[in-house]
Amino acid sequence: MRSPPDTSEFDTPSRILMGPGPSMIAPRVLRAMSTQALGYMDPAFLEIMDDIQELLRYTFQTDNEWTLATSGTGTAAMETAIGNLIEPGDTMLVPTNGYFGDRMGKIARRAGGDVVTVDAPWGEPLQPADVAAAFDEHQPDVFGFIHAETSTGVRQPNVSEMTDIAHDHDALVLADCVTSLSGVELRLDEWGIDAAYGSPQKCLSCTPGATPLTMNDRAREKVLNRETDTGSWYLDLDLVMEYWGDERNYHHTAPTTNFYGLREALRLVAEEGLENRWERHREVAGELREGLQRLGLDPAAEKEYWLPSLNTIEVPDGVDDTAVIEFLMQEYDIEIASGLGDLEGDVWRIGCMGYSARRQNVACLLTAMEDALEAQNFDVGETPIEA
Repeated sequence: MRSPPDTSEFDTPSRILMGPGPSMIAPRVLRAMSTQALGYMDPAFLEIMDDIQELLRYTFQTDNEWTLATSGTGTAAMETAIGNLIEPGDTMLVPTNGYFGDRMGKIARRAGGDVVTVDAPWGEPLQPADVAAAFDEHQPDVFGFIHAETSTGVRQPNVSEMTDIAHDHDALVLADCVTSLSGVELRLDEWGIDAAYGSPQKCLSCTPGATPLTMNDRAREKVLNRETDTGSWYLDLDLVMEYWGDERNYHHTAPTTNFYGLREALRLVAEEGLENRWERHREVAGELREGLQRLGLDPAAEKEYWLPSLNTIEVPDGVDDTAVIEFLMQEYDIEIASGLGDLEGDVWRIGCMGYSARRQNVACLLTAMEDALEAQNFDVGETPIEA
């Protein structure tokens, strides 16, 4: 007979989370998630779902009827959106300027789509002229772009210009808002975005497991008029929306506790006000960016398309990026992350999201970073910051 495993209690370390996600969970969200479970068809739980939908419409700045929380992580929401919008033989246009545009393409191929690309260097946004040229050449059915590229720290400007191009070619626009939702300006309806998804564990400061997703009427009609079933029954929005819509037909067991947390996180957004929240992220991340520059560290993203919620910082010559990350964790209980994909080893990724986007966290990180750099004999001095 096997002996019983170790049943000692796990003592969760206390960390300051300043990486690319998760962010620190807001205390009110933790309290909401500690309450007793409800049945997934309980009238009280259905009211929570109604609240989530209305709060998400505010956070996305949309009137979309099809607005919900998918049962899964941000990648599950990405797969839900692409898997429902793309049928075998459809063409999807995706960007090459970051890690998550590449992931969009991988998921579209698995859905049976033909994938074409619009190119831009890693660390730079897409240019509308290049998007227009890609549409003229390929005539895609769906255009996907990353509003806030977590691998490069770049925010995509000129969104309305790109959506106009897509709509002129009768294509749908899908936006990845995983690292932008509630952290930087995002106006779905005004900008002409047809479908979008976010993430709970980034700027919303919740736990992964219930992920925001929304589609307008144009996207919904594409889903409802498919000639083939989606490849995933679990992620089939036509079926899932029978649970989220007026019919309230059971589809799958909802992650009830995650929904409690998401509702509370969205309530915090509404109480703070979106524009105030966007400004807080700009101000606090701006102090982080300037403080790091004073230490002699250069931002990787230009200020005109810098992403406040995720800051990429160039690793100086002679500095071991991994050693700095380990120093911050071991000596200060602060988490940041290394580069991803093409930028691995070249940048640090420092998040400034949601409940983590507070001045005391920035002050701690700057002190810790100075010590970490000095431990590697990097000359930390007062360096002029960019204009």
